[in-house]
Amino acid sequence: MNSIALIVKHIAGNYVSRWSDFLTSDGEKPNRNRDGEFVIADTDTRPNLMADWERGWSILFATLSTLRDSDLETTVTIRGESLTARLALLRGIEHTAYHVGQILYLVRLLRPESPWQSIAPAQIVKE
Repeated sequence: MNSIALIVKHIAGNYVSRWSDFLTSDGEKPNRNRDGEFVIADTDTRPNLMADWERGWSILFATLSTLRDSDLETTVTIRGESLTARLALLRGIEHTAYHVGQILYLVRLLRPESPWQSIAPAQIVKE
């Protein structure tokens, strides 16, 4: 089972790789150490992981802010696979949603008293 820290590290590494030079280079950058994203090192403190998380999201949002509608049909590559930028964006959303779901599941499992991120079961309002 991956810890929350590993998932955060993986998403951060994925975002830096995928969204840097999105339209012009393969989304799997040569300097990415994907396997290393699944190992917690001494330097992987909460502040460092959160800084990496913020950096990854900043790169994503910077990339999104530059895209035009016409860019969505541009062919990009991820691990040598060609697909449209639109499909690469959808693939990225699916990947992130999967891992965020893992994080939320672990939170509920490890700290069942923590606040719900959606409507708690006992608080469903009937209309």
